[in-house]
Amino acid sequence: MRKLAVAVALASTTLASPVLARDNSWYVGVGAGAMLVEDLDLDIGTFNNAGSLDHRAGYDVEGTVGYDFGGFRAEVEVGFREADIKSGRFATPGIPQSVNGAGALATGSFDLAGDTNALSFMVNGMLDFGDDDGLQGFVGGGAGVARVSVEPVFAGNFLDDSDTGFAWQAIAGVRAPLTDSIDVGLKYRFFNADKIDLVDQRGRDVSTRFRSHSILGTLTFNFGGAPEPVVAPPPPPVVECAPGPYIVYFDWDKSDITPEAASTLDNAISAYNRGCTGTQVMLAGHADRSGSAKYNVGLSERRNTAVRSYLTARGISDGSISAQGFGESRPAVATADGVRNDQNRRVEITYGPNSGM
Repeated sequence: MRKLAVAVALASTTLASPVLARDNSWYVGVGAGAMLVEDLDLDIGTFNNAGSLDHRAGYDVEGTVGYDFGGFRAEVEVGFREADIKSGRFATPGIPQSVNGAGALATGSFDLAGDTNALSFMVNGMLDFGDDDGLQGFVGGGAGVARVSVEPVFAGNFLDDSDTGFAWQAIAGVRAPLTDSIDVGLKYRFFNADKIDLVDQRGRDVSTRFRSHSILGTLTFNFGGAPEPVVAPPPPPVVECAPGPYIVYFDWDKSDITPEAASTLDNAISAYNRGCTGTQVMLAGHADRSGSAKYNVGLSERRNTAVRSYLTARGISDGSISAQGFGESRPAVATADGVRNDQNRRVEITYGPNSGM
């Protein structure tokens, strides 16, 4: 129970940390799962393969701290794994049959109690495959040191010893984002610690190795990376006022707004609303040279009035509109007096200061 509490404490120390991002950032993680231990073959004294220990399924827990470089991760890991011993098989020279280790030695197969555990400190390297925002696979491995304790109990503690030495492991798994900063995963680990040298209760040298296979669920908290740059939206395009002129034509001796004239006026109003709202509107009325000069001034003013009414009825303020009738004094096309010309029968609409002058 004390060993389990130590293992849980090791794993839980990584939980209290703020989280932000993944690539190019630090991370902490925890993992826990089930473990199977390969039979521990025992060399006792000068006798090779003199015994074997069989285990029940056990557990494996870990805590990690690492840095994600984007495609590759480096991390340090503290792990603890333990499994109960179920039985043992022993050949010559055998194991003691008494609590104090004295007396005759026994051979054969026996039900045993006790457990085997390993506390490890590893440095791992991981290669990641896939996008951060979806399912991602990884493979890797690590090396470090492990303290392996073996405590089988027969009549007494046949072994109650531990040894520290080199260990290595191979890892593969998948992970996926649970949130922007938290990943969940499933990981397989093969763990190996060779050359474990122990001493049994009769003072004999006992050599073995520890190998295990684990499936762990993992939870990773990513933090401390530079936040994604905030790209400001481009400013809205500046719509400049299109001052015109917009030219409306009239029938001879008429001031009525024709369908063609209405279309031109609608375009002029759209241009005003896009970029000219609030600017001065100037109407310049004209007539051709048929009729008297005085009559044509009045006709051009009536044409201005028709255009003004059309504009104000569609939202342009009457106060922003100025008008002047030029009669036949400013023809678009020069003609002799008395000649009718459809291009001279017009009102020119312009926007902006001093427009139409």
